[in-house]
Amino acid sequence: MERYVAFDIGDKRIGIAVSDPFNTYALPSVTYHRKNFKEDIAALVKIAKEKGATTIVCGLPVNFDGSEALQTQKTQRFIDALKEALTIPVVCEDERFTTMMAHETLISEGMRREKRKSYVDALAAANILDGYLQRINKKGD
Repeated sequence: MERYVAFDIGDKRIGIAVSDPFNTYALPSVTYHRKNFKEDIAALVKIAKEKGATTIVCGLPVNFDGSEALQTQKTQRFIDALKEALTIPVVCEDERFTTMMAHETLISEGMRREKRKSYVDALAAANILDGYLQRINKKGD
C-alpha cells in the first residue's frame, strides 16, 4: 500500500505532512527544526521510516515565473542527499504559493502570529502533498 510523506524544506524548519490511508488528501503532521545538514538528513530518513513512507514528495521552490531561485539550488542539494540516503522514490513538486496559502488559511482561522509559526510549515507541506496527490489521482481516472 502506498503512503506518501511530504517535506517543505526551509532554511530553519521543515514541514512534514502525510497522506491519508486512501491517498486522497494530505494531513499536516509536524514541523522539524533544523540542526545541521547531516543530522537533518538522518532525522528525515527516520521520520520517513516511522511514517511508513513508500514515496517522499519534496517541495521545490521556484520563482513566480517558474525559473530557478537561489533557494531552488539549496533545496535541490538537500533533496539529492535525501535520495542517496533513502531506498524509496523521492520526487519534487512545485511549491509556489503553498506557504502563502498556509498563512492565509491560519489567518482566516484567527490563529495568532506566534502560534502560526509552529503550524505553517506542516500546513505548507500538506498543500504540496495535496497538489501531488491531485495530479497522480487525475492520471488514474
